[in-house]
Amino acid sequence: METTKEKYWKYSLVLLILLLGGLITVKLWSFVNGLLGAFTLFVLVRRQMIYLTERKRVHKVAAAVLIMFEAALCLLLPLCLVIWVLLGKVQAIHIDIPALTTMVQDFDTALREKSGYSILNMENLTALTGYLTKGLQFIVGQAGELIVTTVVMIFLLYFILIGYREIERYIYDLLPFNERNRRSISKEIYHMVRTNAIGIPLLALIQGCVAYVGYQIFDVPSAFLFAVLTCFATIIPLVGTGLVWVPLVIYLLVAGNWGEAVGLTLYSLVILINIDNLIRFLLQKHLADTHPLITVFGVILGLSIFGFWGVIFGPLLLSLFLLLVNMFKREYLDGKS
Repeated sequence: METTKEKYWKYSLVLLILLLGGLITVKLWSFVNGLLGAFTLFVLVRRQMIYLTERKRVHKVAAAVLIMFEAALCLLLPLCLVIWVLLGKVQAIHIDIPALTTMVQDFDTALREKSGYSILNMENLTALTGYLTKGLQFIVGQAGELIVTTVVMIFLLYFILIGYREIERYIYDLLPFNERNRRSISKEIYHMVRTNAIGIPLLALIQGCVAYVGYQIFDVPSAFLFAVLTCFATIIPLVGTGLVWVPLVIYLLVAGNWGEAVGLTLYSLVILINIDNLIRFLLQKHLADTHPLITVFGVILGLSIFGFWGVIFGPLLLSLFLLLVNMFKREYLDGKS
């Protein structure tokens, strides 16, 4: 039986932990993406670390460095290849500035004659300058954040790999559940992170390849560039690849290529969208039996909280919430009914 003084000590300690934890989280929130990225990489390479250190008796430091080199190679090599190809495509684009200026001025003249409104007035030009400045600042900020996230991710991954058994055991002991529920929570976390970390990039890559074939067939300019954009668009909930192929269809219509526009529309509706559903079904069957609604709303939730890494941790957060609800029902409601 706890005394009043012991209860005071316990609840005061819990309050101090919550206050300091909240303060630390708020002040270090900018590094959370690096932590999430390091944890994701750790889940993917955990089995390799166990194999090297516990079966082959490789020193932890040597095994960690080897695995980090492997992770950096797998991440940076495809990224550098894509950037190199995209830069080649961008450099090959030649924009006739005088012709483009003349076209915009002619359009503005025709619009002013018919409606009395000019798109080239001082107010619009000032607003455009402001948008361009904000866009440039956003790009520079994102590039700086990406560098910081990468450094933090590699730094944290090293220390997680060095002491992963102690870290896992410590966190496992802190979970406020019985043994069965602890195992269930741990299994769900590792399973969901591994599934999303493998399944989402694989889905994006396959859809990008399928889109590239369609763009080549229907003579879309810079097909590879738009295929890469399609890869990234697959992670956006609800709209997905439509963010890329719908504007391309409109471009083909405006350019007078009606046959290509109709063909690309049918290709996207019949093949590109359905291949998305087929691949998701196969991935769920082989990797995880996750309900599609959890994936969709989880990604929406995760992107608003974690940014890019919300694609992985948003569905995990939603799955854990439902798991905790089921756990509460099983432990405290079903047993009393």
